[in-house]
Amino acid sequence: QVQLVGSGGGLVQAGGSLRLSCAASGSIFSINNMAWYRQAPGKQRELVASISSGGSTNYADSVKGRFTISRDNANDTVYLQMKSLKPEDTAVYYCNSVIKRWSWGPSQVYWGQGTQVTVSS
Repeated sequence: QVQLVGSGGGLVQAGGSLRLSCAASGSIFSINNMAWYRQAPGKQRELVASISSGGSTNYADSVKGRFTISRDNANDTVYLQMKSLKPEDTAVYYCNSVIKRWSWGPSQVYWGQGTQVTVSS
């Protein structure tokens, strides 16, 4: 069994910062891509940022220059540092990882439980 547990959300004023963390645990052979998605009320879930096992990153245009994704491979953890937050960043943030549980098995996508980020104006 594999679990992704996210943390670090909260309420912050516009212009402030937050750091999200998401740790994978359980029976894990390897982790490929790790990512953060978000879903605002009434909107579809969207990709915020992703990072490959080699460290290559990708960002949504709306967060470029403000958010930084990173990962700690030794601890199977992905982070999202968010700066200069805007009210439109308000959403539930979900971590996502592509994980291989055994060397011979397929890669599967796992999701964290979501953490609320609220940015007040």
